[in-house]
Amino acid sequence: MQRLLALIACCLPLSALAQAPVEIGNWQLSCTQDKMTDASACVLRLKDWVEAPSGGQPGLALEIVDRGGRLVPAITARDLTLDGIARGVLALTGTAQLRFPPNKLFDMPCGLEGRSLVCAPGAADAERAEKELLAADRALARMVGPTGSGSGGGDPAELKLPGTKDAIARFVKEAPPGTTPPAKPLGIDPVDLLQKMLKGLGN
Repeated sequence: MQRLLALIACCLPLSALAQAPVEIGNWQLSCTQDKMTDASACVLRLKDWVEAPSGGQPGLALEIVDRGGRLVPAITARDLTLDGIARGVLALTGTAQLRFPPNKLFDMPCGLEGRSLVCAPGAADAERAEKELLAADRALARMVGPTGSGSGGGDPAELKLPGTKDAIARFVKEAPPGTTPPAKPLGIDPVDLLQKMLKGLGN
């Protein structure tokens, strides 16, 4: 255990301090704090997967993300590498569908933010998504794209959402909306990325 903790510590930026994850209902809040500014960067993720990790592919999770001061639901796959080729292709061609019954579904276009896939509501759906999330006790989610289960018309994942209001309240306390810096660019041309991915798939 001591060796594992030492390994984790050495992999963290020297300017950031990781806090122990906090479980709130079915949510998990993980934060790192900048030791110079005391500012926190947090990830609030549902513990149940939209799509579990499989065959070397990273999992897809439901998160709550800051979009211009609004806390909205998003489907994410964090810290992608070129080993996770299909998720990268999905970022350029895919869409997530999310529904908080009995409300109608809305589409969430996907894109790359740093090394993460993030599928979040567009500007027209952001206010609605924020309000419906707070009132929901469950969500239905699926991916529509070359690697998502929705590409074949499959059943969506059904996600239970206990503790959402409390989790968001804690999230706001740790990382107030509007203070999260934008993700750093990936540093490569998306077209070049797609060509490399297709080459990796043998095309």
